Amino acid sequence: MLSLEEIQTLAALVAGPVTAPGAPGYAEDTAAFNLAAVYRPDVALGAMNAADVVAGIQWAAAHNIPIAVQATGHGANSSIEGGLLINTSRMQDLQIDSVERTARIGAGVKWRSLLAASVPLGLVGLHGSSTDVGVVGYTLGGGLPLLGRAYGFAADHVRSFEIVTPDGVLRHVDAEHEPELFRLLRGGKGNFGIVTSLTCNLLPVDEFYGGGIFFPGTDAANVLSTFNRWWPTLPTKAATSIALLRLPDLDFVPPPLRAQFVVHLRFAYPGPQEEAETLLAPMRMVSSPIMDMVGPMSYLDVDMVHFDPQEPLPYEEAGALLHSFDGDAEAAFLAAAGPDSDCPLILIELRPLGGALSLGGVGTDAVSGRDAAFSLLAIGLTAPPIATATTAAIRSLLQAMAPYSTGRTLVNFHGTPGDATDRARAWSPQAYEELATAKSRWDPANLLRFGHTIRAEAAQGPERADRPAPAPPAELS
Repeated sequence: MLSLEEIQTLAALVAGPVTAPGAPGYAEDTAAFNLAAVYRPDVALGAMNAADVVAGIQWAAAHNIPIAVQATGHGANSSIEGGLLINTSRMQDLQIDSVERTARIGAGVKWRSLLAASVPLGLVGLHGSSTDVGVVGYTLGGGLPLLGRAYGFAADHVRSFEIVTPDGVLRHVDAEHEPELFRLLRGGKGNFGIVTSLTCNLLPVDEFYGGGIFFPGTDAANVLSTFNRWWPTLPTKAATSIALLRLPDLDFVPPPLRAQFVVHLRFAYPGPQEEAETLLAPMRMVSSPIMDMVGPMSYLDVDMVHFDPQEPLPYEEAGALLHSFDGDAEAAFLAAAGPDSDCPLILIELRPLGGALSLGGVGTDAVSGRDAAFSLLAIGLTAPPIATATTAAIRSLLQAMAPYSTGRTLVNFHGTPGDATDRARAWSPQAYEELATAKSRWDPANLLRFGHTIRAEAAQGPERADRPAPAPPAELS
């Protein structure tokens, strides 16, 4: 337990607030978007700038105190007890160069804020399904974009990082300065320090057509089968995914969908309406929709494509990468989660990969998933009375899909990290070995041990990941 004097010493070193449990501001700075992941650090630092992060890390290192970091809290999948939590949400620096088509983005900036500044300039960044997510944490995990098949992972478009490494040094990292660290930061998540800003490319988008179509869940087999034949005919410029939704009776759900089981088709096309409607037509004819919300829209309304919740909820999630999804996989998927199952999960998503997401060879970065055909993501609420059923249903679904799994995950969609073997599934064997070697060099004291990081024992080398388990881990809770 930290003494009051030790906490006051930290407070004197920084510009941002330093709070202990029970103090005003502590709850706000430690709250995660996932209400099931409770953060109880010994002390929280609300960093105002990179200098605060430097001071916080140096203080923690001097006291041998482990460090956690969060900005928006969307990456929370497990609880935290003790240590120092550095909250970077106040670091809102945002600079856009419309000529070079780049943005320098502070650690606390959400994609929504970036788009608000860039869309009027005709530019967008490669965000994922929700623009409420922070740019930095998402990108460190590779970042699976809405338009990923056209442009690749978000990490592919990073030009540089500013990072405070565990030795308390602020470093500029790019392809010429610390090239190995630059490579491993792109997909290596939070193993090597706290990123205070990054600079990335922006992409031009003019017209945009997108949204979602909600079909009755009773038509799931027909919709899924048609989707599986349809999406390979699309140009990579067109983005799509499909999800089974068991929606709660809550305010964030539109009234026609509340307490309903539906199939949610997502579609996005950065191009003319006529082209987009021609591409989408086969899916519009497959069933009578409950709601069709696809059409021309401002890119500022892009959250309407996936329709992710915007308010915190208690949930559990887990993901897998699939090498294929044929007729047998469809049958296994529907048996585990279709209309005739008792599956309680609020969302089960299949997102086609490939295209530009498959570019980049082994050793160019630490991003997983380039050899996969689909990303599978399952999310269930953990509030009573379905919390136990959620955990069992996630395990059952992943077991059903294990024959089609590559054995790996996307680190941002991995879910609760388990032991070293489980954590290693988020990377290729070569990438994991390189990450472990670099971890032992950059963070020998294992200060950064919270979240999906490589644990000390993995960094020291007793456990290898040459043969990641193709089936889901036993520990999913």
